[in-house]
Amino acid sequence: MTGDNSSSRSDARREAILTGSLRRTLLYLALPVLLEQLLSFCVGLYDTFLAGHLPPDISDVATGAVGIGAYVSWLATLMFSFVSAGTTALVARAHGRNDRNEANQVMNRSFALGLIVGLAFAAAIIPVAGLVASFVLDDSVAVGITARYLRLDSIGLIFSSLSYMGAAALRGSGNMRTPMLIFAVVAVTNAAVSTLLVFGLGPIPGVGIDGIVLGTVVARVTGGMLMISVFLRGTGGLKLVWSEIRLADDTARRILSIGIPAALDGLVMWIGHYLFLKVIGSFGPTAFAAHIVGIRVEALTYLPAVAWAAAAATIIGQSLGAGLHERARRAGHEAVLQCGVLGAAITLAFYFGAEPIYRAMHNSPAVIAVGVPPFRMLALFQLPLVAAIVYAGGLRGAGDTRVPMWITLFTTLGVRLPVAWLCGVTLNGGLYGAWIGMCADMLLRGVLVSVRFWRGGWEREHI
Repeated sequence: MTGDNSSSRSDARREAILTGSLRRTLLYLALPVLLEQLLSFCVGLYDTFLAGHLPPDISDVATGAVGIGAYVSWLATLMFSFVSAGTTALVARAHGRNDRNEANQVMNRSFALGLIVGLAFAAAIIPVAGLVASFVLDDSVAVGITARYLRLDSIGLIFSSLSYMGAAALRGSGNMRTPMLIFAVVAVTNAAVSTLLVFGLGPIPGVGIDGIVLGTVVARVTGGMLMISVFLRGTGGLKLVWSEIRLADDTARRILSIGIPAALDGLVMWIGHYLFLKVIGSFGPTAFAAHIVGIRVEALTYLPAVAWAAAAATIIGQSLGAGLHERARRAGHEAVLQCGVLGAAITLAFYFGAEPIYRAMHNSPAVIAVGVPPFRMLALFQLPLVAAIVYAGGLRGAGDTRVPMWITLFTTLGVRLPVAWLCGVTLNGGLYGAWIGMCADMLLRGVLVSVRFWRGGWEREHI
């Protein structure tokens, strides 16, 4: 009975995605992802809050460690795109054709590939954690604390790889609710366990910054195990079958042919951002802490952008699988329009609320003074960022991952870094000058990705 109900819900989702009101369907698909993203954002923000409210002699170092940990965690999720981007696109195409067997093959292959990627990432980070920290930080104590943070977090990332693979398959099938519920559990677990371990309670002693990362590890393991249990039980025709978990066949190669450009896109972006972080680190710990606070808060823009990008990818992928090219194009434009409304509201909130935001996030007057002016400038570039993320998500749903990769290469390495160095270091603009480079990157990427989507051609991608 449970299997029949699951299949019926899956059929109803497919019918709505292919024939229902586009505006209503986008909202229906995006809102669960938005809630999921909001919970994840609150965890990251809360981790930064915990670090910023540790004793003054350690708060800046702790904030830096959490910030670098976030960058490495972000790199991990980008590397998971080796598998997840292809998974969503192929599952969506298969569902558009109503081919449940192919969708399930893709999901099973993605689980196997995802586990390999997660293990490989952890194996790579653990021995070089000290180098990663010392590339940005000069203080030996800060480097040691940050390296320990990264090594512990890498264990949890192995389980995150499974969570991301499962979520990618579910979203391709139109099921946004199950990933939302799993990541909600992850978010609540992270916040609760981190708070307990940072400050202690009763016989449990507080362990400071180590408590933040240990809470994250516990939450990531919980999420991975929950995702495995969902697919062992089966949902919407997607079920783990041991004989289908393979690494070397045509389906796995198709997943990687889409995912490799997406992962390279993410890797190029991450390298550029990490080099950018090196520029920020040259301005000293106060500017570095101000940067981390600003970037953490700016992640608020990514919440609706990622949600509507996921919704657009699902509709575009399934529409192309069913041969509905015009509906696929309209889905991308409608997603940007809907998300742009929220982006405009975020722009106003960031610009007029910059000082209260920084005062709430950090107890250092120097960090507040350095961070507020560039944050107001950053607020003015949120709409191009929304367009870049949502349209790129739509292109990936169509299997077009190569053009976004080249755009990222150009704007990140050819614009962000040179402009940041010129304005921040050469012209002594400090954090404000460096963020001019970041804003130029966001503006140009938004324009170029939008042009790519509007010009078309991506709907004929053969995957």
